[in-house]
This record gives sequence, C-alpha cells and structure tokens, in this order.
Amino acid sequence: MAVVLAVVSTVLTWLGWLVRPVEAAVRTPVVPVGGGGGGGGGADRAWPVMPGDGGRRPVVERGFDSPAVPWASGHRGVDLRAGPGAPVRAAAPGRVSYAGQVAGRGVVAIELAGGLRITYQPVRASVAVGDEVGAGQVVGALDEGPWHCPGGCLHWGLLRGDAYLDPLSLLPLAMLRGGPSRLLPVFGVPLPEGADGEADAPRASPRVSPEPRAGPW
Repeated sequence: MAVVLAVVSTVLTWLGWLVRPVEAAVRTPVVPVGGGGGGGGGADRAWPVMPGDGGRRPVVERGFDSPAVPWASGHRGVDLRAGPGAPVRAAAPGRVSYAGQVAGRGVVAIELAGGLRITYQPVRASVAVGDEVGAGQVVGALDEGPWHCPGGCLHWGLLRGDAYLDPLSLLPLAMLRGGPSRLLPVFGVPLPEGADGEADAPRASPRVSPEPRAGPW
C-alpha cells in the first residue's frame, strides 16, 4: 500500500507541473499584435465596427459575392451596418498603406502579413501612411457617405494583389458566431498558386475576383 501511495503521489505531482503552464496561459491577458494602441480587439482579430447596442458583432448588410468572371457584377467586400461617426478599427495588425480620398470617398488601406490588404470606405482617417496598427485599434470614423446601404454602413474589402477575397475569412468562427474570440489566429484565405505549404480552406466562397483598382491602395 505504501508503494501504491508513493506512485500516486508522484503522478499527481507530475500532473500539477503539467497543468500550471496551461493555467498561467489562460490567465494571461491577450494583447494586440503589431504595436497597436487601444481598441476593442483584444487578440489579433477584431470586427472593424461594432453595434451601438453593445452586441458582440455588427450586422452584415451585404456579404461577399465574387463574380464568376472579372467583368461581371458582384460585391467585392462586405457591408457592415454602422452609423456616421462610428469608430472604425483595424481587423488585424498591419501597416497603413493608404489614407486619403479616392473618387470623393475616404479610404483607409492596411497591409497585413502574407501579402494581404484590407480596405475601408467611406472613412475619415485618423492614421497616416506608414503607421503600425494593432487589431482593434481605431483608424478612423465612418463618414457621412456615400454608402451601399440605407442608414449607414462600412464597406470592408480584402485583397491579395488584385484578387478580392471574402473579408469575413479573416475572423475566427467564434467571432462570426458572436461568441468569445479565440487566442489562435485564423487566416482562412487561399494562398497564391505556387506558395509553399498548404492553405487553410476558406470558410466562404473560394472564388476570387481580379478587378482593376480605382485608387492607389
């Protein structure tokens, strides 16, 4: 019996040392990646706008609709419901590559890791080209318009080169469902052909749509 108790005690001690790092990791707060300031992201992903009623996620007024051919109609981004003056935040850490007017609309573009780029419009920028931003950091405010939807919304785009992708593929599934954000980053966007490694399967339409850009972003 003494031998059995000694073995059990040793196993419990070993399990205690194994569990302690996990408990510490759970208690450690997650900070924005990329040197960003304050904001509502917490981890390395954030919704660009949030509802004014304190909800966990904004309403998607119109989703991504990639056309079968580049010249066909479609919707090369998503529209998130928000009112004029609503804070607009970086969805992921990166560097501001454009902040200015394009065809009468305020545009902010942010270069991300992996050759990705997010764009927001219409936005009154509060950042400048070259600024490093973290997920959830405010980069501007929603402008008075023009909008794609009644009542106000932010048009959020995601590109790799000239190919438009679904911006919602940047976010973890828990955020899309309105639950708590997970600690691990999720990039469910297709890699360019010839890239090393395997790409994560996109959660939305795998089609991409090349389209000439209307501005320098």
